[in-house]
Amino acid sequence: METVIDMTRSHENTGRSPGVYLTWKDLSVTISHGKGGQHRILDGLTGYAEPQEVLAIMGPSGCGKSTLLDVLAGRLGTNTRQTGEVLINGRKQALAFGTSAYVTQADVLMATLTVREAVYYSALLQLPNSMSVSEKLARADTVIREMGLQDSMDKIIGGHAKRGISGGQKRRVSICMEILTRPKLLFLDEPTSGLDSAASYHVMSYIIKLAQQEGTTVLTSIHQPSSEVFELFNKLCLLSRGKLVYFGLASAANQFFARNGFPCPNMRNPSDHYLKTINNDFALGLEERIGTEKVINTLVESYKSSETHQNVQMQVSMICQKEGAKLEKGSQASFITQSLILTRRSFVNMYRDLGYYWLRLAIYVGLCLCLGTIFYDVGHSYQSIQARVSAMSFVGGLLTFMAIGGFPSFVEDMKVFERERLNGHYGVGPYMIGNTLSSMPFLFLIALIPGTLAYYLAGLQNGFDHYMFFILTLFASTFLVESLMMIVASIVPDFLMGIITGAGIQAIMMLNGGFFRLPNDLPRPIWRYPMHYIAFHTYTFEGFYKNEFEGLTFPSNQVCGPKTITAKEILTDILEVQNYSKWVDLAILLGMAVLYRLLFLGIIKATEKLKPMIKSLMAPNRSSVLTADCSDS
Repeated sequence: METVIDMTRSHENTGRSPGVYLTWKDLSVTISHGKGGQHRILDGLTGYAEPQEVLAIMGPSGCGKSTLLDVLAGRLGTNTRQTGEVLINGRKQALAFGTSAYVTQADVLMATLTVREAVYYSALLQLPNSMSVSEKLARADTVIREMGLQDSMDKIIGGHAKRGISGGQKRRVSICMEILTRPKLLFLDEPTSGLDSAASYHVMSYIIKLAQQEGTTVLTSIHQPSSEVFELFNKLCLLSRGKLVYFGLASAANQFFARNGFPCPNMRNPSDHYLKTINNDFALGLEERIGTEKVINTLVESYKSSETHQNVQMQVSMICQKEGAKLEKGSQASFITQSLILTRRSFVNMYRDLGYYWLRLAIYVGLCLCLGTIFYDVGHSYQSIQARVSAMSFVGGLLTFMAIGGFPSFVEDMKVFERERLNGHYGVGPYMIGNTLSSMPFLFLIALIPGTLAYYLAGLQNGFDHYMFFILTLFASTFLVESLMMIVASIVPDFLMGIITGAGIQAIMMLNGGFFRLPNDLPRPIWRYPMHYIAFHTYTFEGFYKNEFEGLTFPSNQVCGPKTITAKEILTDILEVQNYSKWVDLAILLGMAVLYRLLFLGIIKATEKLKPMIKSLMAPNRSSVLTADCSDS
């Protein structure tokens, strides 16, 4: 029979605040399919996790291990329905930064950084300002060494485009970044995937050591641990098809299986034996499948009627009755510090990632060289009016349109942001500031070099002030498009769908910008009002036109009448440009860019607020289950 819970025992000798006791009772999760169909992933699970111990969640592929971790960590998707209750220290409360960390199954890392840089930046972002920079970096060095990565510290992490460290090393980097703050509650989803048996043992040994020294409550899903790793676990939660086969001491699992007629043979890995017994994925033929399902059902029912199950129910009840401390958010780096660190990290990533800006710059230079030679020295004839308009519209239209080329790199950046935001490393504000400040030098560069080539090769209006306005307008336009694509990325995270969506939005804006169809010729409903004024191309084109033609005169093509045509006539009568300063156009472009960035911030914030509301609507009967008194068990 398992020992009775004492809410203070795990820290009586450490001097630390009490740890985190996590309980779940009658926990079920269903996922909705099309046409009203539903599939049950978890079915009535009850269990608990306590400080200084590691709970291993095991089972065949697809049994619900990752889903159970997501439920307990509060990360369940909006298309799922949850019943039952999850309590932290006997209370209904949310997890906060500093109290919990989650190492996901997928290693979402910044591919351009080295191992040292990735962990260093993470330490500078997460650890509080009360620690000096040297102390933060020393903490990072310690976890790097503990994870056996000291020989790979200066190697690039790598990704699809460039080969870097191995998958197992990436797994250890992910763990390093989440244990820097010494969280009270640690979720690990397949922490040993990609690791050999020796590395798996050392990694899990360190996790056990962390749990014992820091009073951490650790829950880990694991697929197929070696016998040495399995012996490290304190408790075992064994699942099959979403049902609980066994929950209790890992060392007592063999006795449970033997009592039901499935003893583990000598010299065999216990975890292999348990998984083989409850796995029906590879049952050949109907009889074998029925036989395996019968074994699973036998074990499930045997556990429900066992003394072990009764002990678990009692332990859960006692934890609920003895309400522990309410979790408080841990301290971390200040808003300004996080913004500066993210700016530096983002700049390094953009500089090293060829696909972010450098490839785009090369293509822009090539296109503007082509444009400059095609429109070379357009002159001052009447025909040059149309040539100037076409050249400027090409630069303002196509070059901004091609800003979507950096979208795949930005989506990868967003994945890192999403992982770190969910773990509470920093908020949306520092990320937006960091991305904005780090991108500006590159955006100005890709406006300056191609813009200069196009401007002087085509022979546009002389004067440094006109040239600088052209460059600034091109910069503001590319900055605006980047801001627009941030909104697209927050709504459509898939990079292929995002590129298509962004291209479609820009194409509609370009059509209404006043070049392909003059403003007065646009159909008034929708296209003139409001699309013409929503499209940023309107202000890009008009700013270019005013900057180019103001102060110039051209020969008239009329046989009778004035022999010259003035800038006012070109702008008002031919191009139908609105009569206000070109600086207003530039201000509107910059204002729209800022507005789009604020919309991105609002969308992320609104998603955070709406997700719990959507989940509650998806489960209308959930409240009655959640408010059930824990002591009824």
